[in-house]
Amino acid sequence: MTLLYLKKRVKTAERGHKLLKDKQDGLMQKFMEIIREVRELRTDVEEKLANAFERQIYASAMMLPEMTESALAFPAAKITLKVKKENVMSVRIPRFEMEKEGKVMNYGITQTSGELDIALKTFDEIFPLLIRLAEVEKSAEALAEEIETTRRRVNALEYKMIPDLTETVKFITMKLSEAERGTITTTMAVKAMIEAAEAA
Repeated sequence: MTLLYLKKRVKTAERGHKLLKDKQDGLMQKFMEIIREVRELRTDVEEKLANAFERQIYASAMMLPEMTESALAFPAAKITLKVKKENVMSVRIPRFEMEKEGKVMNYGITQTSGELDIALKTFDEIFPLLIRLAEVEKSAEALAEEIETTRRRVNALEYKMIPDLTETVKFITMKLSEAERGTITTTMAVKAMIEAAEAA
């Protein structure tokens, strides 16, 4: 009974190992897709941010500090960020939804530089990209944690549980075979004694 139970456990462990291995491969594929997207997004965001900050510096150089401060003192734009969770291969991945109201430029154009307009417009265009970058980076982080957990489980099954169970099955099978051979030998000896007694 123990042998049958252990054989079932070995089969279950092997099936679980295969499923976890497939999951690990799927997670790695998804992770690599996200990493490629992160790399492209980061490059794009860094270039656009550098351009926006350059414009901001030009605007600051062309305007008095008081004028810049008064132009930016009362922002009219409002952003609401909603976070949802999406299940990807049992991993909870964040999804950000951005809702924007109002205009970024809420000042008179007579006392401000055109560079300030360009800088604010560029920052406004970059913001959704920053939100998307945060989303994919958080997704990559969650997937990396799940890949590591799955890898540990796969290794535990492959290098510990399955070999231990297989070794125990072999040991029990060997002991049962020895017991069977011993029983056969005893039976043959008894049979020989009965035949000798009958002949006598």
